[in-house]
Amino acid sequence: MTKMVSISGKKDSSRMAIGKGEIVLRRSTIEAIKGGRVEKGDALTVAEVAGIMALKRTHETIPLCHPIQITGAEIRFSLLKGSITAECRVEAHYRTGVEMEALVGVTAALLTIWDMVKYLEKDRTGNYPTTRLEGIAVVEKRKA
Repeated sequence: MTKMVSISGKKDSSRMAIGKGEIVLRRSTIEAIKGGRVEKGDALTVAEVAGIMALKRTHETIPLCHPIQITGAEIRFSLLKGSITAECRVEAHYRTGVEMEALVGVTAALLTIWDMVKYLEKDRTGNYPTTRLEGIAVVEKRKA
């Protein structure tokens, strides 16, 4: 049996979750991002918007998630030598948590970066031998 869990007996409360993840890229790709030399445009700005758009529609992607009115969302990036870390913070005042939204947001942001720089990451055969997503996790969750 499949069902959406009832939250009708729960009270609204302030919810917050932070999802975090990393995309491993070539150093030259990270330098291209830093230098504004990505053909499709500003990879981090586009990734930020994509992540926020995606997290607001989590219930459309994950079938049994409740639609949640998001009251705040933020995505931040840290550029390292061989990777970019993304952190997605989501807030809502509702009866259920926002950790799935944080995970969807961070994943969509990282996938958007990949899409924008994939031409820089491909090898001669068109594959991505070193590009990968890592460590996607909920790193903090609060309910007040």
